[in-house]
Amino acid sequence: MTLPVHHRPGRLLDRPFPALRWDEPVADFDELFERMNRFLQAVGTAPAAGSWSPLADLQETDDVYIVEAELPGIKREDIDVEVGDRELSITGECEERGREGVLRRSTRRTRRFEYRALLPADVKAEEITATLADGVLTVTVPKAQAAKPHHVEITQA
Repeated sequence: MTLPVHHRPGRLLDRPFPALRWDEPVADFDELFERMNRFLQAVGTAPAAGSWSPLADLQETDDVYIVEAELPGIKREDIDVEVGDRELSITGECEERGREGVLRRSTRRTRRFEYRALLPADVKAEEITATLADGVLTVTVPKAQAAKPHHVEITQA
């Protein structure tokens, strides 16, 4: 004896799933990448159209913010670091090398790159330092000193 199957609307199995394109697995990643870019542009931290964002860490200590961005193979003169309105911006260009023969596969990023980070406190823009060593750009951004509370002596008039 068979029993009827009861379906409740709105259950996970009743929802349509997008068709997976097994013949083009990279297309799924490209679509995900584009969706993330649209989201990041909506919140104001995405790279500009046609550019890519390097991998980076943002660390905060008591006195400074430290950004370490991976920029392998990029020359110092091709990188620009700016700070303004509490935003750190690392931009530049990575040119594609001239090659002989046919390039069969490439996973290296070329063209314009851009990294932006919002800094939550005022900084000392004139004391920012940046160094490039072993393909890692390290930007040190000192925090502005907030007024520290101190005891005020009351004197007799």
